[in-house]
Amino acid sequence: MRHGEAVPDQSDLTTAGRQQAELVAARLAGVPLEAISHSPKPRAVRTAQVVARRFPDVPVREAPELDDRVPADDRPAAAAMITRFTGPVAEESHELVITHNFQVGWFLRDAYAAPPERFRVVNLCNGGVTLIRYPAGQVPRVILVNDLTHLPAELRFTGFPPELRP
Repeated sequence: MRHGEAVPDQSDLTTAGRQQAELVAARLAGVPLEAISHSPKPRAVRTAQVVARRFPDVPVREAPELDDRVPADDRPAAAAMITRFTGPVAEESHELVITHNFQVGWFLRDAYAAPPERFRVVNLCNGGVTLIRYPAGQVPRVILVNDLTHLPAELRFTGFPPELRP
């Protein structure tokens, strides 16, 4: 997921951002999460803290490769992010990754095996959920992209510039 909406200096979440995180947590309440990983940026850390309250027994860990820098094939963090969080597993598992627009776009680019320049056209909302499955022996399956059905209208499309809001 993309982190909740942050205040301009990005050190904390806005009220809307906290609500987005709480609503994502409520939506995922029935999912048997095994881990919550997050970017080291404060807005992702705070989002993870809010979500983790609903999952007190799930480990929460920082993932430095989930930085908020523009990914590229020649950036070690981008390759490390893909290696760490994608690919088939021996048995089904569920991990929530809380990160940023560019990183979610890079996961989608990788799942679709698209050229690197294609990830830059993806605009994801704060609190949007993207679900990618990695079945053994098959190509990745993108199930949801930027899903906002868990958010009321006033909490959707935060993080989007006005000209891109519906």
